[in-house]
Amino acid sequence: MEEHAVPILPSRDLDETLGFYSRLGFEERGAWQEYGYLIVARGSVQLHFSLQPDVDPLATAGGCYLYVTDADALHRIWDEVGVPTDRATGSRLAAPVDTDWGMREFTLVDRSGNLLRVGSPLAPA
Repeated sequence: MEEHAVPILPSRDLDETLGFYSRLGFEERGAWQEYGYLIVARGSVQLHFSLQPDVDPLATAGGCYLYVTDADALHRIWDEVGVPTDRATGSRLAAPVDTDWGMREFTLVDRSGNLLRVGSPLAPA
């Protein structure tokens, strides 16, 4: 059996979270309002959300790292869809950059303040 981890991130509002990630190509895999729980997936990436209506999107530490094949290609797709920049929640999509640790990365912050750092390995020089 292949082992993997799935983050459980806070959500201020599960419907809002589902709408945000649906625009980015994620599909609902399960929603249990009575338990305050949502699962979304895009390809092999799965994110779980737990309802926390009092989460402060500007102060939460929620986040995860997504390893992808081509960070630039995924950024282009999400940029074309349009991620609203919202100062009240910190929601934004940042441009890709090359890192000192050999990755091409960009960041996405959702409306609950969760940081998704997305990266792919840089081609060898």
